[in-house]
Amino acid sequence: MPVVKVLELVGTSNKDWSDAANQAVREASSRLGSIVGVEVLNWTANVKDGAITEYKADVKVAYLDDPQ
Repeated sequence: MPVVKVLELVGTSNKDWSDAANQAVREASSRLGSIVGVEVLNWTANVKDGAITEYKADVKVAYLDDPQ
């Protein structure tokens, strides 16, 4: 019986928040494999001189655990 696990991580991007979330999912899928869902918890950003310099997406990624 498959087990779904959840991992919380932060994706970053210089482009926008959507790209930051996609970066987190992309990185997780390269390491974990079977991603089945994502929940965005929070959007944040770093600011310098009155402009956003880095977008951040705090996400929970759900994936299927593959017991070997």
